[in-house]
Amino acid sequence: MRLTVIVPLYNREKYIESALLSLLRQRAACDLKILVVNDGSTDDGPERVEKLARQYGEIRTVHTANQGVTKARNVGLQHLPEDADFVSFLDSDDLSPANRFADDLPVLEADPALDFVYGKMRLFNDLDEKNAQPGADTWQATVRGISVSAAIFRVPFLRKIGEFDESLEQSEDTDFLFRAFEGNARYRLTETIAVYYRQHPGNMTRQTEIARRSFVHAVHKSLVRRKRNPALRPPSGVFDLQELMPDRVA
Repeated sequence: MRLTVIVPLYNREKYIESALLSLLRQRAACDLKILVVNDGSTDDGPERVEKLARQYGEIRTVHTANQGVTKARNVGLQHLPEDADFVSFLDSDDLSPANRFADDLPVLEADPALDFVYGKMRLFNDLDEKNAQPGADTWQATVRGISVSAAIFRVPFLRKIGEFDESLEQSEDTDFLFRAFEGNARYRLTETIAVYYRQHPGNMTRQTEIARRSFVHAVHKSLVRRKRNPALRPPSGVFDLQELMPDRVA
């Protein structure tokens, strides 16, 4: 099973090594490739990535001018290996749980008709550095969140969804996932903790007004699509929306 994980990077020198190591510890679960898209970082993050890349052949880097996380994800999609079977994502300040791929990739392998699987996310404040997981005494919350990192997509289905909407300031992942769930896709919701979402002062969701405005825009786009095409269905019952309003998550 050939899996590529796209990791956008912009000025996250403090977190990027932990993010990459959390992926590398899962190499036994699949044929893993990690595609880091350096979105014009001005700190030492890219150098730290290159240092790890010299040690681990799974890591590849693409460098672009700074254009934002949405564009960076699209650049990643445009640079997928030709033989990639599956794609997932990880933000450069988050972590991938140790058994994430071992738990969810067999679900896709067992049912070739599935287009993607979608797990849960665990929000946390403080990290247990030794084990690369939330600390025992930190605040934590587990939800069925809105995060592309919680999904593993088959590449042909990913091509059908299209790219991320670069006109959105935020919530481009909301729009992307709504498009994935609206159609006739075959998916499975798993109980796997698919991503550890690290809360810190630099989170984009702390820009509450922008987050709310972008989220409403993404929801409106979904309503417009479904009005034009009644065959599409809303992603009802998938996300824990009440727990994920920007002022709650931030």
